[in-house]
Amino acid sequence: MSVCVVGAANLDLISYVPRLPQVGETLHGTRFQMGYGGKGANQAVMAAKLGAEVTMVCKLGRDVFGEGTLENFREHGVDTTHVTFTEEAFSGVAPIAVDPDGRNAIIIVTGANDLLTVEDLERARPAIAASDIVVCQLEIPVELTTSALQIARAEGVRTIFNPAPARSELPEELYRLSDVICPNEPETELLTGMPAGEEAARELLARGAGAVVLTLGERGCLVVEAGEAAHVPVEPVRAVDTSGAGDAFVGSLAVFLAAGHPLADAAERANRIAALSVQGRGTQTSFPGGSELPAGLLA
Repeated sequence: MSVCVVGAANLDLISYVPRLPQVGETLHGTRFQMGYGGKGANQAVMAAKLGAEVTMVCKLGRDVFGEGTLENFREHGVDTTHVTFTEEAFSGVAPIAVDPDGRNAIIIVTGANDLLTVEDLERARPAIAASDIVVCQLEIPVELTTSALQIARAEGVRTIFNPAPARSELPEELYRLSDVICPNEPETELLTGMPAGEEAARELLARGAGAVVLTLGERGCLVVEAGEAAHVPVEPVRAVDTSGAGDAFVGSLAVFLAAGHPLADAAERANRIAALSVQGRGTQTSFPGGSELPAGLLA
């Protein structure tokens, strides 16, 4: 089973502070940590941790963050043939301040991610064509996401489109290129102007998506296809840190679809892996590997 992810890689720079700073104020923080992130990178690492053959297509800056990201991919077994570098921008970063109540202030600087090109995607065409599933999001320019999905469609490869970060309007073609569109509740409401539910999901189908998997956090997900809709619940767990749970779900969903599972079954298994991820701290550091899963989950 093989998965190709086209998307962003960022480095999270997390400072824990007694309170969020005011304009012009300098605060002493209590702790600092770095974490590898970006939705595309997270989804690729999750898929690799489940044993899939994963290729990442992204752009990094020629800096310490980019070199660290490359090494992180390699440590997780992700194919980095199409992880390329630019001298024209720093790697994507997300400085984050977190107060004792868990409230945060985040600045995302996409940097090198914005310099991925159509030529990069064409060079990656053989890797896309050889994949069972191609996964895209919206942290790179929307025209690049569209191009990646166009290549996948031309090569007959099934696609998952995760429309995140949320935005209110998307090119109509993106829906038609999505074999599975996988938004969360706020993303669904922003795209459709409707409460997140079956009616909103059917609006996404009407726009051209092949199927909808609407993630509902602790309530699991809603799977809607042309002829049927099913709520797929998940057993409740005590969440420690929900960071990256959506990416754990999407990366897992890609693996189970690549392995040939029906959509509702793949979503049920992805639910369980996302639930495991929220019981650990951090993003990629909380993603479970195959050896940490209940017997039969990867069967």
